[in-house]
Amino acid sequence: MSTIGFIGLGNMGAPMAANLAKAGEKVFGFDLVPTAREAAVRDGVEIAAGARQAVADADVVITMLPAGEHVTAVWTDVLPAAKKGALFIDCSTIDVASARAAHGLAAKRGVAALDAPVSGGVGGARAATLTFMVGGAEEAFGRGKPLFERMGKRVVHCGEAGNGQVAKICNNMILGVSMIAVSEAFVLGEKLGLSHKALFDVASVSSGQCWSLTSYCPVPGPVPTSPANNDYKPGFAAALMLKDLKLAREAARSTGTETVLGAHAAQIYEAFAQQGHAADDFSAIIKLVRAHAHRA
Repeated sequence: MSTIGFIGLGNMGAPMAANLAKAGEKVFGFDLVPTAREAAVRDGVEIAAGARQAVADADVVITMLPAGEHVTAVWTDVLPAAKKGALFIDCSTIDVASARAAHGLAAKRGVAALDAPVSGGVGGARAATLTFMVGGAEEAFGRGKPLFERMGKRVVHCGEAGNGQVAKICNNMILGVSMIAVSEAFVLGEKLGLSHKALFDVASVSSGQCWSLTSYCPVPGPVPTSPANNDYKPGFAAALMLKDLKLAREAARSTGTETVLGAHAAQIYEAFAQQGHAADDFSAIIKLVRAHAHRA
């Protein structure tokens, strides 16, 4: 059994910490939000008085925070309180530069570190079926892997520091673009009198097949578990998709890479969020596609 300090008990962090506790790990958690702390207690997490107290006796420290600035600020604060030989893991989705800066902060303290963003959304966090994309040294990865396997079903070592974040933003750029493409296809089919079922039955077994279609279909019916059947409750919120597309766009700019479709997808999701749909599942983007089609 390991002692784990878990900082950030929000929609993703809370079920991840709960799954570690259910697996028999001793988890000391902390979050700035009182209701998050109260909910975590019910899931077997012991609440520390503060972030430093959460890491003081921890063999492994896990953070799940909103943005790179939060990760580097928290790591700067708590690393001096960490015990010798601790492993720091950040599971947030943040910019690559901040991820590599966090690794640098840990290295200055002689602490091993991993960046390990996740895919699978809140449902995957609750069901312990997340995919972890991990950047960092091989030895550190070996130490962290058993914990990842308690919180997820697939763990991929992506290479050096920051490469977990690189894999995450590239994957989600594909996802954001493909969901728009699938939505456009369904709306075009509607306009031409093709049923949703017919299009799904063809595309799901043909060259148009993709995860956005077969696992997260943006129209009700063909995939009963998709958010389209639950009034587009997330899931993975449009605001989070926009965040990831912006991270991909920033990374593209910093490396001089042209990502025309990724950049355009970011613009489309930004417009969708500005119209009041930030909290909807990202597959609800079909509403915007349909609205534009009706105006055409």
